Amino acid sequence: MTSRSSFPASAEGRAFVRHGTPVVPGIAVGPVIRPATAIDLSGVSELPAGSSDEETSRYDGAVAVVAERLRGRAGEAVGVAAEVLTAQISLVTDKGLAKSVRRSVAKGLSAEAATVAAVDQFAGMFEQAGGLMAERITDLRDLGGRVVAQLQGLPEPGIPLPDVPSVLVADDLAPADTAGLDPAYVIALATSLGGPTSHTAIIARQLGIPCVVAADVDDLEAGTVVLVNGGNGEIVLNPDPDEAEALMQRDRETRAAAAAWRGPGQTKDGSPVAVYANVQDGKSARAAAEGPSEGVGLFRSELAFLGQDEEPTVEEQARIYTEVFAAYAGTHGTDSAAGAGGTEDRKVVLRTLDAGSDKPMKFASLPDEPNPALGVRGLRLSWDNPGLMTRQLDAVAEAARESGTSPWVMAPMVATTAEAADFAAQVRDRGLTPGVMVEVPAAALLAHRLLQHVDFLSIGTNDLSQYTMAADRLAGELAGLTDAWQPAVLHLIAITAAAGKEAGKPVGVCGEAAADPLLACVLVGVGITSLSMAASAIGAVGAAVAAVTLSQCQAAAEAALAASDPAEARQAAAEVLTAG
Repeated sequence: MTSRSSFPASAEGRAFVRHGTPVVPGIAVGPVIRPATAIDLSGVSELPAGSSDEETSRYDGAVAVVAERLRGRAGEAVGVAAEVLTAQISLVTDKGLAKSVRRSVAKGLSAEAATVAAVDQFAGMFEQAGGLMAERITDLRDLGGRVVAQLQGLPEPGIPLPDVPSVLVADDLAPADTAGLDPAYVIALATSLGGPTSHTAIIARQLGIPCVVAADVDDLEAGTVVLVNGGNGEIVLNPDPDEAEALMQRDRETRAAAAAWRGPGQTKDGSPVAVYANVQDGKSARAAAEGPSEGVGLFRSELAFLGQDEEPTVEEQARIYTEVFAAYAGTHGTDSAAGAGGTEDRKVVLRTLDAGSDKPMKFASLPDEPNPALGVRGLRLSWDNPGLMTRQLDAVAEAARESGTSPWVMAPMVATTAEAADFAAQVRDRGLTPGVMVEVPAAALLAHRLLQHVDFLSIGTNDLSQYTMAADRLAGELAGLTDAWQPAVLHLIAITAAAGKEAGKPVGVCGEAAADPLLACVLVGVGITSLSMAASAIGAVGAAVAAVTLSQCQAAAEAALAASDPAEARQAAAEVLTAG
């Protein structure tokens, strides 16, 4: 778990070692591949156009093909990848986008030119809105390129299929590309844009491949052999074979330990730390339940809502929830609560609808918010539409009865004690266990008061980082600020954990920070009682925590909290833990 570099800088002054923000640990060596050159859209304005009906029909047909391809990929994907692709379908089939295209077609433009004009129009709107909406510009332009390619009968743009295991280097990557990567051939990612919680980083973590973002890689040419160190953010050009092999061997040993880990989650000296999976649907839940996860720490319930023009019924929601609950019902798990060889239900924690901002939903989100990231999202959607929450909780209760389980339920974007109290009352009225997410500094600072009303807290480090540091979590140029290793973020996590310890109630972390094996040890050290992550990260985190004592974790936490920046925090924690 070291973050110290062993590679020198070049004598010419241009570093052999490039640096970025590490987001998925691991070592990979291979030749660089880059995405195919984007489709040239410069000449589309000159393309001849048929009648309005003809061009509209061409556009509708192209959108249908692109959307169907995305649906196919979403059907094969699990977890966040499925969520991201479903959101892409909503974007490419957006009625506002289609309306803009039709207006341009009516003025005599071709379907291609109208598509480009509409994409430019909406990109300008997203940029003006700022925040997370601005980060959707990459997604929007990618989709526009795919539609134009389909209109012109060109191959779909995207990632080349390498013949040998390779390192994918790009400015940024669209969700449609990252969600479809084959980890057998794309063995690492490095981008010049993006942040620790960008779509690229999240999907890379789900795939279990090393990833570095916000890196100095713009000039790396295809074919250049590089070593990517996802633990410390280094990208080494033409690495020394012996040094690279030593790092690879160490990484193989780490991966072997991760593959062999079967739980239960605990430190070397036996202090329990529950290790849970983040899931999206029944498919991902069943896959995670076959592994060593002790339950589900974050069930993203958005899948029941994404891509729909109308709110799904209670019955429709309940069917999806029942699949997830049933996957962990009466399972032969490793949860210490079940005892050795027990068959008690493993815990499942469902997060209520987390919509708004970068996850707009046609029936719930508010249009034209000046700053969606700071607007009506998560729990706040129920303020003017209380039925949205009550119907979802009714569906959860129905699914609990159907599956014979007792799920825990938490609300996102809680900022006040009153919100926590009201939510807890609604959950308890249905015989369920209430909790809330800590995603804004206000909730962390008032954690002791929130715990007077709810039975548990779960820290969403992705949002907590961006709101603490006042930095968009998807903005590459701000990646250093939105790093969960920021001492200010760690201090808020420590405050929340201390409140849980005082109240005798569990406090978990379900954000992407929990999937970092080194940071996981620090989180244990500040008093976090459970860690929830993509199923692919469970073995690595479980093995890392099992290799150190609680006192080592506490010492690493003290060192990280005393650091002045994320890099120093990583280094300090690693030195403590590797010192034995």
